Amino acid sequence: MGRLLAAASALAAGMGVGRFVFTPILPMMGLSPHLGAALATANYVGYLVGAAAGIAVPALTRSRPALRASLVTLVATLALMPVFPYAGAWLVLRLVAGVASAVVFVVAAQAVLADFRAHLAGWAFGGIGLGIALSGVLVLVLRSWGSWGSAWFAAAVLAAVFSALSWSLTPGSRPAAAATGRSRWFVALVVCHTLEGIGYIIAGTFLVAAIDERAPGALGAGAWVLVGVAALPSAAWWAHLGRTWSRPTLLLAVLTAQAIGIALPVFSGSAFAALLSAALFGGTFLGAVTLALAVGNHLRVAHSAAVLTTGYAVGQIAGPLLVTPLLNDGYAPALLTGSLIVAAGAAAAAVLRHRYPGLT
Repeated sequence: MGRLLAAASALAAGMGVGRFVFTPILPMMGLSPHLGAALATANYVGYLVGAAAGIAVPALTRSRPALRASLVTLVATLALMPVFPYAGAWLVLRLVAGVASAVVFVVAAQAVLADFRAHLAGWAFGGIGLGIALSGVLVLVLRSWGSWGSAWFAAAVLAAVFSALSWSLTPGSRPAAAATGRSRWFVALVVCHTLEGIGYIIAGTFLVAAIDERAPGALGAGAWVLVGVAALPSAAWWAHLGRTWSRPTLLLAVLTAQAIGIALPVFSGSAFAALLSAALFGGTFLGAVTLALAVGNHLRVAHSAAVLTTGYAVGQIAGPLLVTPLLNDGYAPALLTGSLIVAAGAAAAAVLRHRYPGLT
């Protein structure tokens, strides 16, 4: 149980806070949409570098010193955001934070996939949802009486707490040898996961700002808290369904539901649409990651977690760049584009289902 808590805490620090706290803080900072997109892109470029390092140096994914150094670096980058209030410094800090987040994720994911059964792995990945929810609550409170700087400091403290809880995490063992004859399924999986990376990050970056655009006030930050609450049990729930349904079928379902959720604020500015969108997004994006990593593990492709994370990172860089020209007309066109790309990922999941080797 202690190992499960440590893995969940590492993912909460590295992803839930380190990567995603920018989403609810973005409206507080009063940045232009283009600068917000640039900061997001810098973080995703760093994430790509960290994920690619896991492929180039496989030992990195099983290194406790690398995990600890990345956690410390991540906390520092959060705390320094208000200390250096310049766009150039922010770009560097978010870039470095992206590298650290990727290393934390790959190391923790390797440990989770190597040592836990599917439903327990789901709860470990649920740590990301916990980090999102708690950081969202912090930002929601600070919107009333604090500044964007205090929000970054509070996020750093929260990430430090999660880092301390994960300090004892032992990385996973050496991956099993790759199976032959399964590359075509893995190619479909990488395409699916990369498209998901593009579409989900558009919503993950701009969902709160899009809701704030149509319904100013606390609704956007409240919706982000709901994203985290919905995400917390979602990975475990989708993993549980994997006992009955094939994972490619579930991947098709989860991406279809996510595409619908991302599109909802485009067509309605009501509080109900905003909250339903948050629930669908939160309840699916971790499930998509968990299912994709589990499929890669089942196909026994060498370093599958690092490869999939790299594809995801490429998608996350492409997402903000793709929609930046659309931001002159507000955030709705960006969300609609993200929804369509996730739907394309669902189509790739449908291809993955064809003669998939084994019901898992």
